[in-house]
Order: sequence, then structure tokens, then C-alpha cells
Amino acid sequence: MALLSARGLRKNFGGNFAVNGVDFDVGAGQLLAMIGPNGAGKTTCFNILNGQLKPTAGHVLLDGREVTGLEPKAMSRAGIGRTFQITQTFGSMTVLENIQVALMSHHGRLRSFTANVELVCADEGMALLERVGMAEQAKRGCGVLAYGDLKRVELAMALANEPRVLLMDEPTAGMAPKERVALMALTAEIVRERGVAVLFTEHDMDTVFRHADTVLVLNRGRIIASGPPALVREDPEVREVYLGSGRMYGAD
Repeated sequence: MALLSARGLRKNFGGNFAVNGVDFDVGAGQLLAMIGPNGAGKTTCFNILNGQLKPTAGHVLLDGREVTGLEPKAMSRAGIGRTFQITQTFGSMTVLENIQVALMSHHGRLRSFTANVELVCADEGMALLERVGMAEQAKRGCGVLAYGDLKRVELAMALANEPRVLLMDEPTAGMAPKERVALMALTAEIVRERGVAVLFTEHDMDTVFRHADTVLVLNRGRIIASGPPALVREDPEVREVYLGSGRMYGAD
């Protein structure tokens, strides 16, 4: 059974539909890539799925339960997490402190964030950092980390909330090719072992076709193709949409 489902999602702004009849399913341990040219409707769709926008029509289902129109905090409590294209970390805090804040928020313990912060959720935080390969940098400030390392910290922060579904908005944006491969390989490994469903947007097509189980292509708010990466890659309409854009086979 799908963990996250969209049925007939529509969102219009004035007379224009940014999202128009979007349907998909993504199950536990699966990665679904949502791609399309600028203005295709990807961000609007993500904003509907995590509660930042209410759809004009349609339904969002989490494990078969209606969650359409819930506020972002309620979506998060229900189990839908999100990472953003620009990392959302506290630069003045250490790597471990960032994870501790996320853990305390999840456990409803932010009022415990005192001078003894290093004692709160420290073991749990270190376990998460170990899993994403950042334990050795636990005491470093996030403000001095390389960008690829910041993305790993953000992944750990997202996992601290124990999401059942993770929405990842261009998770490898701004990263070097080797960093992209490493981060997405790590993400795929973790979400499969934890049974998390992942929906991600991405402009780098090498990343999409290497790691996605299913690829969904939007153009002007509508789905023009959906299926296994190999089939979507050869779809005539998809090739036409990307023709001349330089993106279909890996360039940004």
C-alpha cells in the first residue's frame, strides 16, 4: 500500500492552473523523482503536500488517511517531513546542537534547551550523525562546514523527526558531482532501511535516473509521463519538453 498518495491535485492562481490533475503513489522505501522544466508545477505540488498551500481540488492521503489541507506543523506531526533547496541549519550552533534542536522539537522538549544542552538528546543525536557520516564533526559549527556536509546535517535533522514520508526539494543543488552521488546513495540506503517514502525534485538528470525508482514528469502543471526511469527517459514527449534545455542527460 502506498504511504503517500495524491489524487486529482489541482491548484489555480487566478485563471491559471499551476497544478492540474496530478496523481501518484509512493510506497515505503521507494524514491519517486518529480521533474519538469521551470514553471512545471513542482514547487506548488510540494507546497500542497506539506501544507503550505491548500489545493483548489483533490486529495492528499497518508497511508490511506486524508490529510488534505492540514497546516505544515500538523503535516509534520502526521509524518510528512521536508528538506529545502537552501539548507535550513543554525550556523552559530554546532552540528550536534542542530540535531539536538530537531530531536527536542520532535519530542516536545524545546523548553529543555538550556545551558546544559550538551546533555539533552546527545546520544540519540550522535547516533544520527554516525548514520550520515558526520559524527567526527559533531562539535564543529555549522557555519564553517562545507556545503556537502551541511546537506548531510540537514538529512540527519529531517530524520530526527522520524518522518514516514520525506519531501526533498533539490537535495543535491549546489553540490559537486561526486557529492551528489554520495548523498543520494546514502539517502536511498537510509530510507530503504527505515521504510521511508521519498518524493524528490531534482534538476540533475544523472541523479534522477541513477537513484529514482519511479520518475514523474510535469509540464505546465500536468503529468506527461510517469514510470520506471528507463521508460521515462525514452518517452517522446519528455524528450521534446527537454529538447535543447541541456537537462535530460545530466547537465544543470
